[in-house]
Amino acid sequence: MSEHTQRGPALEIRGLSKRYGDKVAVAGVDLDVPQGSFFGLVGQNGAGKTTTLSMATGLLRPDGGTARIFGADVWGEPQRAKALVGVLPDGLAMPERLTGREVLTYLGRLRGMPKDVVAGRADELLRVLELDEAESTLVIEYSTGMRKKIGLATALLHGPRLLVLDEPFEAVDPVSAAAIKGMLRGFVAGGGSVVLSSHVMALVEQLCDHVAVVDRGAVVAAGTLDAVRDGRSLEEVFVGLVGGERAVMKGELSWLSR
Repeated sequence: MSEHTQRGPALEIRGLSKRYGDKVAVAGVDLDVPQGSFFGLVGQNGAGKTTTLSMATGLLRPDGGTARIFGADVWGEPQRAKALVGVLPDGLAMPERLTGREVLTYLGRLRGMPKDVVAGRADELLRVLELDEAESTLVIEYSTGMRKKIGLATALLHGPRLLVLDEPFEAVDPVSAAAIKGMLRGFVAGGGSVVLSSHVMALVEQLCDHVAVVDRGAVVAAGTLDAVRDGRSLEEVFVGLVGGERAVMKGELSWLSR
């Protein structure tokens, strides 16, 4: 085990901020993801989850603040940090005119991985993610769910110790979702750490042991799942924190009222 995985959090965020014109997308977020945790980041669409994770993994330069992956500064030591993390971003772009296997081979070789190692891992990933029958299909012909799965495969290919996944189950069928959940649970059981972004509370309760609630670019609650829920469902807590009066307004449609 390397020195970077022996101490401190898997992901440490301090004061991350991002502004687009007059709009504050992320307002000085502080967050610690413990090593070995399955961490859920929940919030409404537009709450700042994707922007926060993009900055924390080196995909988007922050206006302020820092992010460290097992102690490695994401922006000060990008090569060191990125070797430790696998990322499935929202709206992942990849070569459209390659097959799934060719995408994995290309990205693995780009990382400097030996050819035989890439080939062996690609075999396993395509099989476990049920993409082996589509390995000769070009990515441009993939369904949305298949794109999610090949994206997850690229995130896992180099053997990271931290996975950061933005809505990984969106448009994935139940059978494939069960396979992915099993894979992620095994990853955590083996000492890995996962950050999962979602707005599906039931999914987060099913998988995660830690959670943070994001609203309007700020963390409004964070801790173990049980501590944040405090005897209630995560959905009840979430609505209470970010919904307020908006969630209880009746908003009835006049023509549907009886």
